[in-house]
Amino acid sequence: MNGDFFMARVIFHIDLNSFYASAEEILDPSIAGKPVAVSGLSRRSVVSTANYEARAYGVHSAMPIQEAIELCPDLIIVKGHYSYYEELSEKFIQIIHQYTPYVEQASVDECYADMTEIIKKFARPLDLAWQIQKQLKNELKLKCSIGVAPNKFLAKMASDMRKPMGITILRKSEVQKKLWPLPVSDMYGIGKKTSKALNTMGIMTIGDLAQYSNLQLLSKILGKNTKAVIDRCYGISSSEITTNSNMKSMSQSRTFMDDITEYDEIRAHFRRLSYELSSRLKENGIMGNVISISVRYFTFETIVRSKRLIYPIQDADTIFEQAMMLYDENQDEMAVRHVGIGISNLNSIASSKIQLNLFEEFKPSSTDDVINDLNRQMKSAHLVRASSLLKKD
Repeated sequence: MNGDFFMARVIFHIDLNSFYASAEEILDPSIAGKPVAVSGLSRRSVVSTANYEARAYGVHSAMPIQEAIELCPDLIIVKGHYSYYEELSEKFIQIIHQYTPYVEQASVDECYADMTEIIKKFARPLDLAWQIQKQLKNELKLKCSIGVAPNKFLAKMASDMRKPMGITILRKSEVQKKLWPLPVSDMYGIGKKTSKALNTMGIMTIGDLAQYSNLQLLSKILGKNTKAVIDRCYGISSSEITTNSNMKSMSQSRTFMDDITEYDEIRAHFRRLSYELSSRLKENGIMGNVISISVRYFTFETIVRSKRLIYPIQDADTIFEQAMMLYDENQDEMAVRHVGIGISNLNSIASSKIQLNLFEEFKPSSTDDVINDLNRQMKSAHLVRASSLLKKD
């Protein structure tokens, strides 16, 4: 790593290796070194995660447990201790906070950290990554892979390149050499369904995607995210870390009785949560400019994604639009068990000097907003749309 690296941000992506399985080995050292899968105990259960010994047999997350046993007859199945996982996760983040205040937790077992300043204190910059690995291993008995790059996307891709206990640097100048040969399915933000659709267009690698000339056809697959995805192929992405320290927030979430697989149904739940969250924000007279979503899959893997907006928001339509953009950029094709939306970095409307974005069209309050406001002001009233009283044929 040369001095020129310091001209850009230095972002670490720290990814705990086979986290759930590793946590179970901590609880029961007798299973260490043996093939282990975390799963429900019924015949209909699926694998939540598997350690590297089990993966050597072809066992992987989302695989039916019966199939996993056929591949690995000696597979040790543990039900999982999710409260312990949360406890370990908190300790993991606390350790990273010892190095920098700029930490963004992406899920229970991974985070981004801006190490731009502290890394300058190390004679050999990669010693910082090695020190973090050593501390996590010694204090928590957890292994991790670390990606080092000038932005979050490249850091995430780098951490996936060497597992377990790998440290990988990925500069923008190395994107064509290291990133482009990878299968497009390996690209962060490209789900299984999308990668299959790209394959049918002859796009097999990230390099193929970067150089694909028919953007109009490509946009039919990637939609609004087309430009952002192409930019990432060239190593261009945001490096801004969204921290949670001292950040006031408000959120709405829903856990489902049955797992959901239909995109339209997931979208409908996000829309309802957006309206519920907007109503609470308006009742409290506050707005926020950091939006986040949380998605828990049927495997119990939970992701949290967020972004900072250039202006604060409060209305339901904007919350919904931004939440869906985050979901579409990060969705996997797995069944969903829980979704949530949060708005943070909140400020009072009265105390904030809020300006309309120059390029945003002013939207008057919707009929629903007016009705809700009147119902709040007139405690005895219960106003509804006239159309809601009409009987359907």
